[in-house]
Amino acid sequence: MWPNISAAPFLLTGFPGLEAVHSWISIPFFAIYISVLLGNGTLLYLIKDDHNLHEPMYYFLAMLAGTDLTVTLTTMPTVMAVLWVNHREIRHGACFLQAYIIHSLSIVESGVLLAMSYDRFVAICTPLHYNSILTNSRVIKIGLGVVLRGFLSLVPPILPLFWFPYCRSHVLSHAFCLHQDVMKLACADITFNRVYPVVLVALTFFLDALIIVFSYVLILKTVMGIASGEERAKALNTCVSHISCVLVFYITVIGLTFIHRFGKHAPHVVHITMSYVYFLFPPFMNPIIYSIKTKQIQRSILRLLSV
Repeated sequence: MWPNISAAPFLLTGFPGLEAVHSWISIPFFAIYISVLLGNGTLLYLIKDDHNLHEPMYYFLAMLAGTDLTVTLTTMPTVMAVLWVNHREIRHGACFLQAYIIHSLSIVESGVLLAMSYDRFVAICTPLHYNSILTNSRVIKIGLGVVLRGFLSLVPPILPLFWFPYCRSHVLSHAFCLHQDVMKLACADITFNRVYPVVLVALTFFLDALIIVFSYVLILKTVMGIASGEERAKALNTCVSHISCVLVFYITVIGLTFIHRFGKHAPHVVHITMSYVYFLFPPFMNPIIYSIKTKQIQRSILRLLSV
């Protein structure tokens, strides 16, 4: 049986009922997209260019910035096309690929935040062995593992989408493709596609969050054992940026989950807005957090501006 590629294209949706002001809505969206691209692009450039940032902590930060940059570049074309020129059509193959990249990168981001917590755990709990534990080769292996986990785990639910017949409405509820949106339009048994994501979320987002919390319990225990108050504050200060990024990411995940599960009577525009918050807020905030809270990044920015 060949993939179902001859059916009518899907139709993306902006903000229902607000089509008349899409051009105005596009202005803050475009500003946020540009800010995300500039912020994360600058972080990547600084980490590549400044040898003082060639450390495991910043390699993981580069992975976070790269993930945010890629997910933004994946959603930006269709979102802006809908808001600017009302171009709503998207072919099945392009839609499934977009959904695959978006969902994979969400799991990658969770994995990167977990890797960053491991970096902080090693740096604070076993500082004398930091360089011997987090070698460049080990950082590369961790990075590859995080990426492979994200992209391989999304193959099982995305692949069946190519073979499903779509005989219902072809209208999607967002200006980008999501697995849960597409599968609802299929005229087929989607039991696996309903169950698998729930299990996947439990084994990735939920498990990652538990491990991150556990690592910080151990970090806090170690820090409280440090005699000097100044040293305690210095050790905790190295974790502030990461903790902030973790909170930004998981609060948006929890918010989106609550809206979808318990906000059935909320206006549809609330669901759509929360989805945009989930995909845009962490990539927008992460560079700001690290620029404000990390002195090495601040020095690199000042050095770049003074050239």
